[in-house]
Amino acid sequence: KKKNKGKILKNRVPLYESKDVAETMKLFKSYPYEQWHKIHDDVEIFYRDQGHILGSASITLRITEGNRKRTIGFTGDIGRPDRPILRDPKSQPEVDYLICESTYGDKDHEDKPEQVEKFLKILTETCIEKRGKLIIPAFSIGRTQELVYLMDKLTTAGRLPPVPVFVDSPLAVNATDIYGIHSECYDDALNEYMLIDKNPFGFNNLKYVRTVDESKWLNESKDPCVIISASGMMNAGRIRHHMYHNLEDEKNTFLIVGYCSPETAGSILKNGATELKLFGDVLEVKASIETMSSFSAHGDRNEMLNNIQNQKENLKKLFLVHGEHDTQQKFQEYLGNRGFDNVAIPYEGEEVIIS
Repeated sequence: KKKNKGKILKNRVPLYESKDVAETMKLFKSYPYEQWHKIHDDVEIFYRDQGHILGSASITLRITEGNRKRTIGFTGDIGRPDRPILRDPKSQPEVDYLICESTYGDKDHEDKPEQVEKFLKILTETCIEKRGKLIIPAFSIGRTQELVYLMDKLTTAGRLPPVPVFVDSPLAVNATDIYGIHSECYDDALNEYMLIDKNPFGFNNLKYVRTVDESKWLNESKDPCVIISASGMMNAGRIRHHMYHNLEDEKNTFLIVGYCSPETAGSILKNGATELKLFGDVLEVKASIETMSSFSAHGDRNEMLNNIQNQKENLKKLFLVHGEHDTQQKFQEYLGNRGFDNVAIPYEGEEVIIS
């Protein structure tokens, strides 16, 4: 490894710290789906299950000014229909103005059967044929549980190769415990599966890593295995140590299963980098880099279109947010070709007056 003498990244001041989170938690209140809640004399709010992660929701505001009512909606992150674990997303009530996410506004995801076979192919080639590690950077909430559930089902079906699987993320371990106690959010398929397997997030070859020492042991081990670790964009957490110890070994594979914003290590690797600066060193990328967007909890352009299709007739304006600018432009064109006439892409700091 060559020592990197240049600057890696500028120092960044965090927006908040742990102490801020503790104080913020005191302000949370829980509200159920499918009910209007009055949060102000003139404002009501309505949550509907958006099928993205546990507890996700679209938000609809009903605002009264004198004799006039306006409705404003925010899709939040739009989940995907027919995905494991959670119920499918639902279209929110019709609104006058809608703020809509656009993360995958320029593409369609792989179909589910293709996803399973591709995943098995990558796992088999890496862990059985090359005797390497399959390392999967994954968000701790949602993505990790879906991956574990998939491998649990493959184990039950006798299709998962006999390799150890490790979940190496303290947050993911805790989040999986929370998923386990909220069966009221599961879809019908998972409830049926639990008739034959009471624990969909656990199988014989799976181990949840809880201590730092266990995580360090994984870094040093050369045995074939699957490691799921956070963060999903590879820009923080234990995954960076797994990168440091495994990127320069051609037997290994890093499988990126979700969106990575520009300038993150995940995005840099997805775009074919041959070197990566990490912990002051320049690493040569010898491991295979694979991507599977089908695991994303965000709907693709067609799934987002279906989710907001009911808004087309009465919607006065649609605002696209939460996406890269070029993706937003492609999604704007995609929606325009399908009957959405007034689609805007706000710029940072822009103020919009709703008449």
